Amino acid sequence: MTASKPLKAFVAFVFISATVTTAEYIRPQPRRTLEFPWDPKPSSHPQQVHISLAGDSHMRVTWITDDESSPSVVEYGTSPGGYNCGAEGESTSYRYLFYRSGKIHHTVIGPLEHDTVYFYRCGRQGPEFEFKTPPAQFPITFAVAGDLGQTGWTKSTLDHIGQCKYDVHLLPGDLSYADYMQHRWDTFGELVQPLASARPWMVTQGNHEKESIPLIMDAFQSYNARWKMPFEESGSNSNLYYSFDVAGAHLIMLGSYADYDEYSDQYRWLKDDLSKVDRKKTPWLLVLLHVPWYNSNEAHQGEGDGMMAIMEPLLYAASVDLVLAGHVHAYERSIRVNNGKPDPCGAVYITIGDGGNKEGLARKYKNPQPDWSVFREASFGHGELKIVNSTHAFWSWHRNDDDEPVRSDQLWITSLVSSGCVAEKSRELRKILMSP
Repeated sequence: MTASKPLKAFVAFVFISATVTTAEYIRPQPRRTLEFPWDPKPSSHPQQVHISLAGDSHMRVTWITDDESSPSVVEYGTSPGGYNCGAEGESTSYRYLFYRSGKIHHTVIGPLEHDTVYFYRCGRQGPEFEFKTPPAQFPITFAVAGDLGQTGWTKSTLDHIGQCKYDVHLLPGDLSYADYMQHRWDTFGELVQPLASARPWMVTQGNHEKESIPLIMDAFQSYNARWKMPFEESGSNSNLYYSFDVAGAHLIMLGSYADYDEYSDQYRWLKDDLSKVDRKKTPWLLVLLHVPWYNSNEAHQGEGDGMMAIMEPLLYAASVDLVLAGHVHAYERSIRVNNGKPDPCGAVYITIGDGGNKEGLARKYKNPQPDWSVFREASFGHGELKIVNSTHAFWSWHRNDDDEPVRSDQLWITSLVSSGCVAEKSRELRKILMSP
């Protein structure tokens, strides 16, 4: 490191740390699980429509029909009703005990123009939808909410997200809280359709997606069938972990419930993925996973320790800027940290498992508050990350607060590229990546 780089790193470290912990706050009462009245539709009518990024300039459109003969075709264009392009995809379905899913369609469309509104129709039937593609360059804004579920608070969170201007939704696990009741996957799909059909939703799995029954049902069967992510496009052999580029950011979605030891497919894939990252093209490096590694809440203590012991050295050497997690039903933000200690070249860790789940909030924190923990509060809400340019990003957490959007925590983050940490650790990263 040159003489100026430690000073830059220190300034970055102080810059992201200068936010007060939390104020006194009286929390509203819990809200009931949502009820969904029966709403019959034609069997070929597209339901539960959502989109996700699928490689460079492409989008995957997913929907479900009751009609098994319905085609997996998407027609699209840049004007309402003007479908001058089309694509045909694939379909799947699954059985879960006495439940049988509808026909699940996955169709990739593109190439698409950046920062452009497209109008589309699924299966040549039903209503017209529209989405906007993310920009090619900064600025870009992510909405972040984990552990959503299907309660009154979920709806409040989704309503607040709908009010913000964002490009991509990030969800670090625990989507529907179906918990073996497969029709709850269907109602969740309908609940999120207004947002998930208009902006790409990039998700990773949580424990509530497992739904395994020994000797009868494999884990993640419903999740993998319904929420296909770009794992094949990123060289992964599992839908439980993958990566993608958007604007000038590289995002890695890790699987807390996939094998992660040094001999696992996930670890080998992660090393290979990091070896391809070009910080000149994607100066920001973000990671999402479900189980938090830094957690001062009494809930789920120690559950991420095993994965952290294996993967944190690799992520630190790669100079990951930000790690987002769910699982704990509360909000917490760290300063830059590594190996349990404040470190100006470590990542900022944020737990945001407060989307509105049916299990309620995790209200008890361990005291005294660790040195690395800057802000923590058990309230429902969502986060927004606006990456302004290659050097600076603005993070804010918005407490639902009785249906009024309140910015309760905020900070500017300086990228590790600009602080000199990436250059400083390049030799360390090469050593790890080249090890067997």
